[in-house]
Amino acid sequence: MKLSDRLRAAQQPHPRQVPSPGVVPTGATAGSPANDARAVEAPVVEGAPAPTTSAMESPPSVTVAAAPVSSALQAFKEQAREQLFQKLGGRLTDSTLQEAELQGLVRKELAALVQSADISLKPDERRRLIDDLTDDVLGYGPLQKLLDDDDVSEVMVNGPDHVYVERAGRLTNSGVVFTSEEQLRRVIERIVSRVGRRIDESSPLVDARLEDGSRVNAIIPPLAVNGSSLTIRKFGKVPLQAEDLVQRDSLTPEMVTLLDACVKARLNILVTGGTGTGKTTLLNVLSSFIPTDERIVTIEDAVELQLQQEHVVRLESRPPNIEGRGEITIRDLVRNSLRMRPDRIVVGEVRGAESLDMLQAMNTGHEGSLSTVHANTPRDAIARLETLVLMAGMDLPLRAIREQISSAVDLIVHLTRLRDGTRRVTHVTEVQGMEGEIITLQDAFLFDFHAGVDEHGKFLGRPRATGVRPGFTERFEDLGIQLPPGVFDHDLRARDTW
Repeated sequence: MKLSDRLRAAQQPHPRQVPSPGVVPTGATAGSPANDARAVEAPVVEGAPAPTTSAMESPPSVTVAAAPVSSALQAFKEQAREQLFQKLGGRLTDSTLQEAELQGLVRKELAALVQSADISLKPDERRRLIDDLTDDVLGYGPLQKLLDDDDVSEVMVNGPDHVYVERAGRLTNSGVVFTSEEQLRRVIERIVSRVGRRIDESSPLVDARLEDGSRVNAIIPPLAVNGSSLTIRKFGKVPLQAEDLVQRDSLTPEMVTLLDACVKARLNILVTGGTGTGKTTLLNVLSSFIPTDERIVTIEDAVELQLQQEHVVRLESRPPNIEGRGEITIRDLVRNSLRMRPDRIVVGEVRGAESLDMLQAMNTGHEGSLSTVHANTPRDAIARLETLVLMAGMDLPLRAIREQISSAVDLIVHLTRLRDGTRRVTHVTEVQGMEGEIITLQDAFLFDFHAGVDEHGKFLGRPRATGVRPGFTERFEDLGIQLPPGVFDHDLRARDTW
């Protein structure tokens, strides 16, 4: 049966028998229009003979509403995809075709299929149908509109029926669903295949990135019990600047001034925080303060940094292939970067034995290095670094590790994702050195949690100077870097909150 014939058959009304007198049809109540209509169609005439069995078996023709248009459209979409793949075949995966050419070719074929199907749709509905089919064939299906929405910062798929998004730091159900687990799997396979990866039962999880830099994590059964799971952390089209973070109350102008001076003075800075707190975004902002005449080497698991300087070498780790060979770790790249004559080394995140190589680089002339690490507080970041160094398997004494950390790291900038959904810098902490067996820390800025929240639950506080001038400001004077007066002045209005 042709596609157009199947669609017309799906839209045809289906006859249904009229129930016996006195019985209310399903979906109707006594006195309802449906019941009254049937009373008019079969009036009872006094003295008339009772209807025979044959008459009861052949009542006047009564029809119900046609099948939902959505089911017809769904049938058309399935058939259109099949016909499109049959007609275009390998041209859909032809690498010689430009994206614009492929889009035009697919839309032209889909427009012809829609026209031949003779579906009663308005022009805007036809365009929307073609867009949906194009997304299914070339894009990411139901997720395409979410990925195109600039207000959505993260997309989380928990099986075909549950798709959540993050907007303004809040998680909400998007209302988007996949038609089946198979459609979700096709989208996942399309994503990973475009970045040269594979996902199947033998390799059921993938951590990769899209063409625009968005981070992707996919995991499928049997590891994902409730259906395939997909998480996409979107990559901003325009990198945020320091002014943007000030407008969002993540930073204060005084903190921006201090951090700018710290980067120019080649202090080693560690950005810490939990998952999704904005560590990479802040690292991007800090790297924008690096002078343009310096050579920068960036090292990441998945390239996310958007450095604006020209003299940048971007390195990305590589996972093992299906045979378990060919892996290039962050540690390998950190070691190699030391031979590339870098002025600055920027590591997207230290999460293993590479932390030891990073600390050694900071202590052997590669000042001004930047990196991030997962931690709940600046003090926890120090403890986590100690644990990561121990993962290198060098069997170093704890005191030696702490001396390495205290001499390498100059400043810790800590981010917190507050319960109102905002991401704030809550600590700017100086690493002062060793005092006995303990690394001493001193806060220069702290977030004022005592200011409370407004009627919408948003925190009213802001980071405030503690009044303590960090010891590394002496380096500013040696380098001729001038800070405006009052950067470290404690706000007298907040004196009672500390």
